[in-house]
Amino acid sequence: MKEQIKKFLNEEQDPKAIEKITSKLNDLLMKNEEIGYIGVQKKPALTVFPDSIVLTNKRIIICQPKNLGLSMDFIDYTWDQIEGTFVKENILGSEFSFSTKTDMTVSIDYIPKIQARKIFTYAKEQLDILKQGALPNTPAASEAAVEEIEEMETEEVTNYAEIMPAVPSYTEPVQENTAHAVEKPTSELTQDELFAKLQNYKKLLDNGLILQGEYDAFKKEILSLM
Repeated sequence: MKEQIKKFLNEEQDPKAIEKITSKLNDLLMKNEEIGYIGVQKKPALTVFPDSIVLTNKRIIICQPKNLGLSMDFIDYTWDQIEGTFVKENILGSEFSFSTKTDMTVSIDYIPKIQARKIFTYAKEQLDILKQGALPNTPAASEAAVEEIEEMETEEVTNYAEIMPAVPSYTEPVQENTAHAVEKPTSELTQDELFAKLQNYKKLLDNGLILQGEYDAFKKEILSLM
């Protein structure tokens, strides 16, 4: 057990409090969940049963001893529930708090300053990781997909008609004796269809079949629908 808690005793944490918390958390951690940092209250007076805050790669857990330390309450918040984190340094320790997307504010006070700073830094890192891993069909994911399209290798166009998309502001040439299917308006296309259309525009630009200004206009129209 000593080796297990040793890495959490670098900033004046109470060894007994850390040992008690880690022993109880062993049964609560999810698959692939790892403890990143533990902060422990240190009030001016003797704190027999301090509250603690545990940060893992999946959530924040508030640990509150009760019944003279014989039991403990755990309240957790996953990183995707958290809107922002804050640290307020006071004369006697610091207060770490965070707000949730449901406008709830949670705080824990009397955290030693160096622990509060480490908690704040770790929390920011986890929130940044969450933002970088934005889910598909979100604005961040759409922008990333567009960048990927713009960096793709240029493919040689062998059949102009196969990649030329229908543009509402232009009149398509009518071929004699050919029946034309009605194409859905751009505003009714799915995310995948919009990405495919933007890829086609990029191919046209790279092969000199449309101008940069035309491509930028098409790109702006498609992005506005994502």
